[in-house]
Amino acid sequence: MTRAILHCDLNSFYASVEIFLNPTLKGKAVAVCGSVEDRHGIVLAKSDAAKKTGVSTGEAVWQAKEKCPDLIVVPPHYEQYLKFSKLARKIYENYTDMIEPFGIDECWLDVTGSTRLFGSPEHIGMEIKERMKKEVGLSISVGVSFNKIFAKLGSDMKKPDAMTVISKETFREQIWSLPASDMLGVGRATGKKLHDAGIFTIGDVAQCKPERLKSRLGVNGLLLWRYANGHDNSTVSHINFKAPIKSIGHGITSTKDLRSRDDVWKLFYELSQEVSDKLRDNDLMANGVQITVRDSRLNCKQYQGKLICATQSIKDIAFKAMELFDDNHNFIYSIRSLTVRAIYLTTTHEPVQLSLDYDMKKAERNEKIEKTMKNIRKRYGSRAITFGSLLHIEQEYLPGSYNNGLTMPSGIQR
Repeated sequence: MTRAILHCDLNSFYASVEIFLNPTLKGKAVAVCGSVEDRHGIVLAKSDAAKKTGVSTGEAVWQAKEKCPDLIVVPPHYEQYLKFSKLARKIYENYTDMIEPFGIDECWLDVTGSTRLFGSPEHIGMEIKERMKKEVGLSISVGVSFNKIFAKLGSDMKKPDAMTVISKETFREQIWSLPASDMLGVGRATGKKLHDAGIFTIGDVAQCKPERLKSRLGVNGLLLWRYANGHDNSTVSHINFKAPIKSIGHGITSTKDLRSRDDVWKLFYELSQEVSDKLRDNDLMANGVQITVRDSRLNCKQYQGKLICATQSIKDIAFKAMELFDDNHNFIYSIRSLTVRAIYLTTTHEPVQLSLDYDMKKAERNEKIEKTMKNIRKRYGSRAITFGSLLHIEQEYLPGSYNNGLTMPSGIQR
C-alpha cells in the first residue's frame, strides 16, 4: 500500500506571527532579528516583502538594511511562536496521531490511515491549508508524497500558501532536474563534495553508482542515493514519541569579546552550571564534554573529550571544558561566543564505572553543595546564589536576555 505523507511548513513563521499580531506591518518588509545590543544582531526570519529585496536569514542586521533601507526590524517573541505552533498542531491532530515535528514551524503527517474518513491526501492537505488561514491566521505550504523526503521537498517547491504533490509515478520528471542541494540531507559541505564530483542535480545523485557516492560521502552517500530514487522508508513518529536526548548544551554570545583565560573560565563555569541543571532535570549523566569556540572573525572550532567518570557536576564539566580549551585553542583572535555541551549521555539509573583517579568523597561533597544550590535557584531565582567568581558576570559578559530562556518543541533553548 502506498503511504500518504504530508509535510506542512508554516510560511515565514516568525515574521508571519509578528505581522498577525501587528497588522500595520502587513505588506511591509519586516525582519525578526536578535538584539544588536546583546550582539545577536542577525536576521532570524523575514517577510516575503523583505525576501524580495534580497534580505537573507542569518545575515547581520546592518547588511539587511543595506539591501532594504526601509526594513522594519522587530525583536523575537518566542512565547508567541510557541503558542501559534501549538495551535497549528491542534489542527493536524484532527486528521492523524502520526505527527512528527521538524523544528517549531514544520511537521510531517502520515495520513495513510485517515483517507477513508477525510478523503484523498490532496484533499486533506488542501483542507488543512484553508483551516490554517481561517482558524490560526497563518499560511502554510504543503507537500504531499509517498515518503517523508519527497513530502518535505514538495513543501519547499512552492511558497507561500501552496500545495505540491509528488507522486510515485511522476517524481522523476518532477524533481530530478532540481539542484541536489534542494534535497534534505544535502548541506553546504555535502553539496560542495557532490559539486566537485560533477553531481549537480537530484537526478545525477539518483543515476550515480552507489559505490561512487559511498566513496565520496560514506554511508550518507548511500542514503542520498536511496532518497533520490524514492526509496525513503522512514516512518513518521507518533505524536507522543519523545526522541532520546543525545546531548545537552548551553551557549553564550558575550556582550564583549573575551581576551584572557580568566574571561573564558568564568563563562565556562556559568555555562557548566546551566548544563548541570539540565542534566539533573532529565536524570542524565555526562561521560564527555564538547566545547564550541567562535572568535571575533566568526570562525568556529569544536573540541571534545571524555570524562574519567560519568557526572552531573558543574566543576567536572567546567574543568573538562577548560582543559579542552587550553589544549587546543589560543588567543590570536579574541573570542565572541562559547558553548559547552554534555555528550555521551547515560541515565542516572545505569551503573557507573569508577576510576582510581576520581576522588569519590570530594565528588559526593560537591554533589550535595550543587544540589542545594540548584534547589535555592529554583525557589528564589537563577541569580539567588552563585559562585564567588561569578558574582559580577551578568554586568561583565551576559546579554540582558540571558535568563529569559524558553524551551522550544525541538528541545532547543532560546
